[in-house]
Amino acid sequence: KQKLQFFLKLRPSTSMCTKDLPSIDANSRIKLNDGVEIPRIGFGTYLNTGQLATDTMSWALDAGYRLIDTAKLYQNETEIGIAIKKCGIPRDQLFIITKLWDDSHGEKAATKAFMDSLHQLGVEYIDLYLIHSPHCGKIVDTWRALLSLKAKGLVRSIGVSNFGVHHLKALQSSFPTDLPSVNQLELTPYLTRTELVSYCREQGIALIAYSPLTQGHMLKDSPLTQTALKYKKSTAQLLIRWGVQSGFVVIPKSSREERIRENIDVFDFDISPADMEQLDELDRYAVFDWDPTVEPWIS
Repeated sequence: KQKLQFFLKLRPSTSMCTKDLPSIDANSRIKLNDGVEIPRIGFGTYLNTGQLATDTMSWALDAGYRLIDTAKLYQNETEIGIAIKKCGIPRDQLFIITKLWDDSHGEKAATKAFMDSLHQLGVEYIDLYLIHSPHCGKIVDTWRALLSLKAKGLVRSIGVSNFGVHHLKALQSSFPTDLPSVNQLELTPYLTRTELVSYCREQGIALIAYSPLTQGHMLKDSPLTQTALKYKKSTAQLLIRWGVQSGFVVIPKSSREERIRENIDVFDFDISPADMEQLDELDRYAVFDWDPTVEPWIS
């Protein structure tokens, strides 16, 4: 597989030079290692439940988002499905991601959980199905189940979330020709995960950045606010654009309609290479969610 090329300065960087990126917009897509194309930006739905999940999803679709990220854990697949059904957008223009929770690992349990999610969402297929974390083991059997679902055409692409290098290597030892298409991770300038990002790129595994806004913790950080002011953008927009220019698929979330629209308005400016480098230097292994990437591999 063709490997992504990126700059190496004093240390490996997560960032890709702006000039290396083709002209991109909200409709741009990245081709995964199995040929499936995924939008560069999507809408995260964690913590949006009940009617709020339906409303926020409807606002996001109206704003131009076409990638939808949910999970069994989020308890909102039914409400997301309602918004999908109401939106009137052709199914092939949407990209739906959902995830298998830790309590459903193993071939039979994973297959049942997938079919439950399919039913809850009210769709005929899922675009991308992820193992939510490496917790609870049975990963090899679980991956075998996902490969079977893909072979049946029920899911277009399969991947993982929160997997560290050692998890990926262990999975690869059992399935050397059937690597995950993506690894979904918490990624921000404050958590660049240089080694893990580099390994994924070497293996042709695309990266999806969740919690790209640091869950709000760093939005008033001085280096970030100063750089955002330079581009006349919000710090949230700067963080999302950093992710886009780093070559990640970025999935910001919000429960406010104005923020949902603001977060997709990041394709009318470029962060300079020098500023990208300065943003990378904010890295301090600041985890604002959870970090299963450091957990041991359980076969």
